[in-house]
Amino acid sequence: MTLAGTSPLWEPCVEAGFVRDLRAFCAAQLAPVADDIDARDYYPVAPIRALAAAGYASVFLPQRYGGGGRGFRHALAVFEEVSYYSAAVGISLITIFQAQMMLQLYGAETVRARYLPQFPGGLITSYALTEANHGSDIRSLDTKAVRDGDGWLLRGEKSFITSGSAAEVFVILAETERGVTVFLVPRDTPGVGIHQGHSTATFGLRNGPHIDLRLADVRIPADHMIGEEGRGVRQAVTVLDYSRTMAAAISLGIGRAAFDGALAHARRRKVFDATVFDMQGIQWYFADAVTRLDAGRLLACRAADALNRGEDIARWASQAKLFAAGVATDVAAMAVQVCGAHGVRTTSPFGRFLRDAKAYEIAGGSSEILKNTIAKTLARLPAGA
Repeated sequence: MTLAGTSPLWEPCVEAGFVRDLRAFCAAQLAPVADDIDARDYYPVAPIRALAAAGYASVFLPQRYGGGGRGFRHALAVFEEVSYYSAAVGISLITIFQAQMMLQLYGAETVRARYLPQFPGGLITSYALTEANHGSDIRSLDTKAVRDGDGWLLRGEKSFITSGSAAEVFVILAETERGVTVFLVPRDTPGVGIHQGHSTATFGLRNGPHIDLRLADVRIPADHMIGEEGRGVRQAVTVLDYSRTMAAAISLGIGRAAFDGALAHARRRKVFDATVFDMQGIQWYFADAVTRLDAGRLLACRAADALNRGEDIARWASQAKLFAAGVATDVAAMAVQVCGAHGVRTTSPFGRFLRDAKAYEIAGGSSEILKNTIAKTLARLPAGA
């Protein structure tokens, strides 16, 4: 099925020429492989390298590091348009975004100068926070880091790591004597090993099985500690706040794809001497869906503006992801329903849209966690506000 990525419904959030070229790139590079990536569950190395070569993987990176030097609205556009065709590629791109943000916000200049210029060349990274015994609770960890001469020695294991199968560099949380701290660990460092444990595949956002990362006396230089010792939880949460705005764009891309595909089917499918779309009840489905997608896109743009201006990013990013993820799941389910037998066939993309959308209500910060974050911003308001 060909999706109408250039539909006039979806007004660009940045200059039209940028989005026109981006949509053409994604249609040529991602559309032909999206179903295969999902079916075979592998990391999309070639699409990620192509995005990097075209400048899209580092569109917001400062020009002094070889990036595009654009704002977060442009990054938002990249994630939305990429995910219109393949949410698996979008989720692969977001772990690269997270590493770039961690280095930009907190990295020593020696590390920035070494690693940030590699992203335009296609460097693949993974954000390795989770442990089997702790899940989303990263306040205390089994992975430990101790000072070792002029460097650090890391021991432990990370679990269920997205993009880990292809990552060349890992952003890792480990506990030191001062608390949880962030470290940058290249994959080729002696003592680093990965393996695929049980139940590592997911039904959506399939960019390769999640891996476990083992650190057996891994020695890294002192400047590969990122930011301030003991401040790793705060740093990791801040980076997640940035990436949740891009996660909203991924969900909106999925929702748009489901909407466009279902609308095209409904307008051409004949039943009882009319098209499916001619039925008023079906029209109401689409009216509600396009309204909510438009609202989600506006909210995501507002969140991107908050990133650009350094405003309350926790609030806006959480609201954007919470709303967009729910909308995407609802629109994808509607698309399956409207398309009937065509919607449930494995040869159509609607099952992929629904699986990807639902998975992103959990991945990258569950809806319940996001509601807690939003409520905390309300609790901080002055009394009587």
